[in-house]
Order: sequence, then structure tokens, then C-alpha cells
Amino acid sequence: MSDDEKASARPVEWWWIRHGPTHAARMVGHTDRPADLSDHAALARLRAVLPTGAAVLSSDLSRARSTARALGLTPVTDPRLRELHYGAWEDLAFDDPAVDPALARAFWDTPGETRPPHGESWNELCDRVAAVMREHTAGPVIAVAHMGVILAALSIATRMPAKSALSFRIEPLSLSRMTWFGGADWSVDRVNHRP
Repeated sequence: MSDDEKASARPVEWWWIRHGPTHAARMVGHTDRPADLSDHAALARLRAVLPTGAAVLSSDLSRARSTARALGLTPVTDPRLRELHYGAWEDLAFDDPAVDPALARAFWDTPGETRPPHGESWNELCDRVAAVMREHTAGPVIAVAHMGVILAALSIATRMPAKSALSFRIEPLSLSRMTWFGGADWSVDRVNHRP
């Protein structure tokens, strides 16, 4: 984006919502587990703070789509907003014996470069999330997605390295809000907010 385009660009607010809980203490990436949407009070509080007239996006996985619908939203689904793909580790417990301990340690120590077998690295996740974010030059945008996707957006907005971004918690049904001012100019207003 040129300096002239930046000067005329309107800020784009991104309202990132993590889907409802799955209650799975596992590496649930592309595995399509349902969300528990029984916390009607949390959904109502979240619904009350969302902007009107926003573009609404969602991962194509059912836990994100059903959360969007429970919030009264009609999303456009985008598979690029799926959680990190854990490949051969999909739906395994973090300490499952099938997970090679040395590779797992490398994955968590250097997530940007290391990928699970047949899965994707943090940098690959960030690339697909950044592509979605670049396509939206007007806002606000509400995106119902997954913890890794929201952390990737936070990493993009702050230019934070992967390992640092992974230190943040993103709870189910939480809101993280970021504003894009054009180019590489962002502000982060909220992370993991539970209205």
C-alpha cells in the first residue's frame, strides 16, 4: 500500500471471536469437533458488544460456524481460517506416545519453522491468515475462528515472533480486537476479553 493509499485508508476493526469450547484436551486442528454452546449468558454478553453492519467471516469447521450462528451471525466461511493443521498429530493428546518427543519439542520451541508430520508450521498458518486479512480493506470485520488463527492475527498485527504469540491465552467465546490502519500499522485493543 502506497503512502497516499495509507493516508486515505479508513481503519479496519477486526473483531476476532474464538469458537465455543470443545472440551478436548487434544491437538484439535482440522478435526471437526462440535462446540459446546450451552453458556447462553456468555453468548448474550458477546453478542451485545459486537458491531452492527460488519462483514462476518468464519472458519468452515462446524465449531466456528455454529458459534457464529449462536451469536446471531450469518458468516461467509473461509477454510483459510481453520486452526493450525497438526497433520499426523491431529486429535492426539499432547503427550500421546505416537508423538515423537524430539519433534514435538522442536515444534513448540521453533513453531515458525517446524511442522508436525503432514501438517503445517506456524509461518504457514500466519501466511494464510494474513491473506484473509489483506483482502478486507473496509470494516468492521467479525471473524469467528480458532485459538491458533487468532494468535496468528495477533502475531501479524504486532510483528511478534511465533513463540511469544503462543504465550497468550485465547479462551473459548473470548473477543480479541485489532485495528488495521494500512500498511503494517496496527493497534491491538483487546486480547482474550470476556465481556
